[in-house]
Amino acid sequence: MVTYILRRLLLMIPTLIGITFVVFMLIALSPGGIGAGLLVSGGAMQSQSQIAIQKAKLEDRYGLNEPAIVQYGRWLGRVSPIKFGRRDLVSPSGELITRPRPVPTPAVWRWFADELPRATPLAPEWAAERFGDKPDDEKARAFRRIEGDYVEARARVVAAQAMLADALKTYAEELGDGSLLNSKREARIGAIERTTPDRTLKSFAEVERHGRAAIDAYGAAAQARLRYIAAMGHAPFPQAGVGIIPGVVSIAWPDLGIAFSRGRPVINLIAEALPVTLMLNLIAFPIIYLVAIPSGMAAATRKGTFVDVGLGGLYLALFSIPAVLAGVLLQGFMANPDYLNAFPTAGLSSKGHDAFRMLPGTDFTGAWHRGWLMDRVWHIVLPVACLVYASFAVISKQTRAAMLENFNADYVRTAKAKGVAPRDVILRHVFRNSLLPLITMAVTIFPAMLAGSVVIEKIFTVPGMGLLLIEAINLRDRELILANAAMIAVVNLCALLLADILYALADPRITYR
Repeated sequence: MVTYILRRLLLMIPTLIGITFVVFMLIALSPGGIGAGLLVSGGAMQSQSQIAIQKAKLEDRYGLNEPAIVQYGRWLGRVSPIKFGRRDLVSPSGELITRPRPVPTPAVWRWFADELPRATPLAPEWAAERFGDKPDDEKARAFRRIEGDYVEARARVVAAQAMLADALKTYAEELGDGSLLNSKREARIGAIERTTPDRTLKSFAEVERHGRAAIDAYGAAAQARLRYIAAMGHAPFPQAGVGIIPGVVSIAWPDLGIAFSRGRPVINLIAEALPVTLMLNLIAFPIIYLVAIPSGMAAATRKGTFVDVGLGGLYLALFSIPAVLAGVLLQGFMANPDYLNAFPTAGLSSKGHDAFRMLPGTDFTGAWHRGWLMDRVWHIVLPVACLVYASFAVISKQTRAAMLENFNADYVRTAKAKGVAPRDVILRHVFRNSLLPLITMAVTIFPAMLAGSVVIEKIFTVPGMGLLLIEAINLRDRELILANAAMIAVVNLCALLLADILYALADPRITYR
């Protein structure tokens, strides 16, 4: 069994890689690609300089100007616990500060210069003046200033290269060579660089002006990058992970990236949302089985009676109601002031819940208070009800079908002929041998409930993983989507492994050798 479990755990690695690769490519190949989805996350009110700064950050951290397969390789390297190269720094907010990527070279720079400007080596006293015997807060401020200068310098590079690309487009159109433009009527930089410049065209003056500006911006950004790298060696921030071979291999927590829709580390957002979703599902899951299995047993032992037909009809009717419709109806009748108004419409707690005592009771004035625990239960009644009702039919019908099949087995007739009590026949023989289908259903229902909670959390404004995933999809936040996909994949794979283990525990005939 141990060998089998280890083998299954090892097989999870390529499976997770395959799942995340497919999700990554779907995002990358969607209209606009990854970069566009992240760039619009800030809204339409951003200025051009803000967009340029954000694009510089995205390019520097994710390499969005590289092919999608290269971007996926970089993302995989970040989420892997085994790191290669220099260790990142960890800011007080938990954000990983990574080594800046090389500054992209300007297009057609050879038309205007023999070589690109190089960064001048820093003077020995440069670091001492900024990070010498100073308090950590001053060192941190100095580092942030240098970091800001570098980001602004890269933003100027991006802006200058965007203007140059636009000028090259006009140049290619005036030249009349359609091979220099792609299907989107954008300049094909590689193709243009392989041609000899035609300096007689009117548009060439603009190309030259923007080309020299891009070269100047490149030189300034290269110098700012050198200062930034030097500052990283003196910043008062701890290094991430544990070094195995200094500067070569280290082990660190997976870096899930920064959610640009919220500007916070993804792992922090998940740490806030995951407990909420788990709370709802861990409450709903036992309710499903505590209701569905006994009712399925009752229907099987009373086949054809009113109990069997009534429970079957009720569960089938509940199963036919979509979760979206059920949520809207519950809100409209159970939480509407014009009707019952028995439950809240949204959220997990009432206003001012931080001041509530844990258990219900009266205060010094004799007024009754629900307390934090009862208030939380009051808020989750409707979301949990929407999560559980549809699964009653699946588990109950499966229990009934499995038990009816086992009622006709030879060992059951033998047990009855020997005078075994009917209760023991049902519980020790029939029900136990009906567990395998129920285990299979359990491992499929739990991941499905996690997916189903996306709709429920959106309807009832529950700040869980479902609501987080919906926002990530709407804002096309790559990091949040990939983290959610990886987490759901892990849950499904672990559930399947758990099912195999439970099979062996429920049926001694099943072994994994």
